Amino acid sequence: MRTAASLVIAWTLAASPAHSQNDQVRRAPAPDWVVPTELMAVPQDASGMVFVRRYDTLVHLDREGEAHYLGYRIRILHPNALQTGNLSIGWNPSAGAPTVHALRVHRDGKVIEVLESASFEILRREDQLEAATLTGALTAVLRVPDLRVGDELEFALTVRSSDPTLGANAAGLLLLAPDPAPGRFRLGLSWDEGQEPHLKIAPAMAAAAKRSTKAVVFSFDNPPALSPPKDAPPRYLWQRVVEYSDFKDWASISRHFAPLYVKAARLGAGSPLKEEASRIAAAHPRPFDRASAALKLVQQEVRYIYVGLSGGNLTPATAEETWRRRYGDCKGKTALLLALLTELGIEAEPVLANNSGADDGLDERLPSPLMFDHVLVRARIDGSDHWLDGTLPPVAGPSATPVIPYRWTLPLTAQGSSILPLGWRLPETPDEIQLYEIDARAGFAQPARITTTTITRGIAGLQQQVQFSGIAPAQLLSGLRQQMVGDTWQSIDDAKWRYDTKAQASILTISGTGTVDWDDDGGGAKSLSLPGGGFNPPEKRVRPAEQDQNAPYYSNPEFSCHVTTVRLPQSTRPLHWGFNSSFDTRMFGRNYHRAFELRDGAIRMVRGSRVEQPEIDAATAKRDNARISAFDNSMAWITYKPSRSVSEAKSAASVPATYEIDWTAPKVPCLGSPAAG
Repeated sequence: MRTAASLVIAWTLAASPAHSQNDQVRRAPAPDWVVPTELMAVPQDASGMVFVRRYDTLVHLDREGEAHYLGYRIRILHPNALQTGNLSIGWNPSAGAPTVHALRVHRDGKVIEVLESASFEILRREDQLEAATLTGALTAVLRVPDLRVGDELEFALTVRSSDPTLGANAAGLLLLAPDPAPGRFRLGLSWDEGQEPHLKIAPAMAAAAKRSTKAVVFSFDNPPALSPPKDAPPRYLWQRVVEYSDFKDWASISRHFAPLYVKAARLGAGSPLKEEASRIAAAHPRPFDRASAALKLVQQEVRYIYVGLSGGNLTPATAEETWRRRYGDCKGKTALLLALLTELGIEAEPVLANNSGADDGLDERLPSPLMFDHVLVRARIDGSDHWLDGTLPPVAGPSATPVIPYRWTLPLTAQGSSILPLGWRLPETPDEIQLYEIDARAGFAQPARITTTTITRGIAGLQQQVQFSGIAPAQLLSGLRQQMVGDTWQSIDDAKWRYDTKAQASILTISGTGTVDWDDDGGGAKSLSLPGGGFNPPEKRVRPAEQDQNAPYYSNPEFSCHVTTVRLPQSTRPLHWGFNSSFDTRMFGRNYHRAFELRDGAIRMVRGSRVEQPEIDAATAKRDNARISAFDNSMAWITYKPSRSVSEAKSAASVPATYEIDWTAPKVPCLGSPAAG
């Protein structure tokens, strides 16, 4: 995604193919379409890190693509701002080298031309190899010598970009940061005849806009901080933003990219992938099993590496190329998977998505392919849609919903598709379940047998699968002993990890002995606070007066469950045991549940929390603010009183022990029925 920010000293633009192959930083005057902003006077009382005398971020569109200009002159006011003299320019050499127009230091009325005594050092490096990213980017670095507090640093450069995948289409953003430094800022977009894009200007930018026949400019002097409404949904982060795009609608993007995947997935007559598909078909008669086998082949036999070389930023590598080199990014893996599914007679299409979670409000955005950072497959199997992601570990098979909870996706089809709202579904299965069993049957003074089990689903569970699947059992046990034996754990006797593909869950179980921290309440009475039993009270949902008071309040969807079972000392009687409050509450769209039961010589406790309404309106927030004082935030206490003559352990519902049911099942009793809220 191309952006222009308010104060970006390290200007990085990794663009795709184009013209010059010269990988050196050039020097030349600014292009004709650039007119630097007039300098703003530095006030006598200027304070902070820097004062921005001018800061221009300009984009120009022509038949060859886009040119991005950055030019600024800043007064350095604080020693910590001297790091602005560490300049870094990143670019893809296939897009042409950057052109530096000025690099000067202004001091006491004198002008120091930095490039007369210093030069950029060109580094060819892949700084994201640890993230399996291969871009081919170059970086030019220069440390401005002898920079001092009070100096003014002037820097200007232009970088061209042109992506053959987009063809003559341009798309991008101009934005001003929510809390820029004091000074003068200008953002601008201009175009040659016939190159005017569609524009969408955020309300916060509209007042600053000045339009002409072939340009629009946004000027700000000392722009105020503009914070999004506190606790509002992510779409409210879009404030001082200008969107531009040559695509008139989402369907035109869908039609534009669909042929690329058709071409990339096409197999030659003698392709080895045809043999792979034949082998899968012979081994699996059912379409679902065939799709699962094809997906597993792509996940397991082709390692993931993002490839952004030679125009690969948006263009998929062919299925045969990806299979031959046995590595690929999401685009190459998707093309490979589409090729296999086609050979297997399974209808499928590529779908663009956003893995960063930035797709809230996508329906309000100007259509742009840069709103997506991922592509996966949607297949029609046995009459139902299934999602297949070749970049996930091989334990993640076809699923009715994507593993990542996308809000919007864009199917790529020949006829063109609009963005697809997936909607939010109330989860029936917790994202994480913590099971904690304390076997204190030997008595209060004796170490207890402790068993903990953590069941993790979703992306976090898959990340654990990647982490733990390559660790030998002995290594896992040794590492956990080193990390955990201490205060509570006296010893860890066993540790087992597995990934349950049916439950789509990572399961880690640890068992050993530990000290139970019984409180001595006098007269032989004991009490114990159960792990995972209490809730912190929710915070008030309020905003500063200058923010939008009517914007909804947002909670990140989550569903967690804690289950604790204490097997009571055999020397005690059930009559003498009790526990504190159970409750079912709903506040701010979240369900809070806690329940106890004493049965079969054990006290069982379950505590669940699920966001059931990610967005609530301001009226609901105000009502629930007034209810916080009544929220039960007590820890989960169990008590033993040998003098007790009447049992206080009355249960409103049945609570299963950690060892009584299969907690990896799709539906487990982690929640009650909360009061309306």
